[in-house]
Amino acid sequence: MANWSDPRVNAAPAATRAGVADAVFDAGLRSYMLSIYNYMASGVLLTGIVALGFASSGMAEQVLVTPLRWVIMLAPLAFVMVLSFGINRLSTTAAQALFWAFAVAMGLSLSSIFLIYTGTSIATTFFATAAAFASLSLWGYTTKKDLSGFGTFLIMGVVGLLIASLLNIWLQSSGLQLAISAIGVLLFAGLTAYDTQKLKSMYAYVAGTDFAGKSVVMGALTLYLDFINMFTFLLQFLGDRR
Repeated sequence: MANWSDPRVNAAPAATRAGVADAVFDAGLRSYMLSIYNYMASGVLLTGIVALGFASSGMAEQVLVTPLRWVIMLAPLAFVMVLSFGINRLSTTAAQALFWAFAVAMGLSLSSIFLIYTGTSIATTFFATAAAFASLSLWGYTTKKDLSGFGTFLIMGVVGLLIASLLNIWLQSSGLQLAISAIGVLLFAGLTAYDTQKLKSMYAYVAGTDFAGKSVVMGALTLYLDFINMFTFLLQFLGDRR
């Protein structure tokens, strides 16, 4: 007698197919996240090399006291805006090129830290940031807790932080600057975990599409900004000035 109607017989192949599909999805997700981390880490490395080279050459000290410093300071923001608002019109290759150009521009902008802080404190802060970032991102990737509810709060916090930073340009309050630095570290620590979980969830929507490559670039940009901001705020908080 045919046993095709026996649910136990049909369940095994279905379970097998589901298991294979899950395995394929998990492998794709790991590859996707690894690509994001590779791009992000390479961007941070490129920024560091450019910043150190520009400062060591003596050009930073000469250029950053001229009106050209505003071009250097604002150039990274221009790249972020082009990538953020124009990503749908860009090709994957163009998005990748803009990401590397952004990393170089950030290196020129961040070269000033080598003129303000000691090399030892910069290195110590960098490795402390790297350890914190890795731990927070890992937690964001593995936690079962839904972090989406924190997104609005964190973004509003960043907006408030930006307003306070602009206000302190005129106030020049050391106490306010200390508070801004401490809050900045906490906000971008939270954003690191939040953004990691968001990028992990996004894979289900971009897997197998033409947008997947551009999604990797945008994911790398997001985590890069979390890392750099956490590093600069922590450096302001803990760095030893020359």
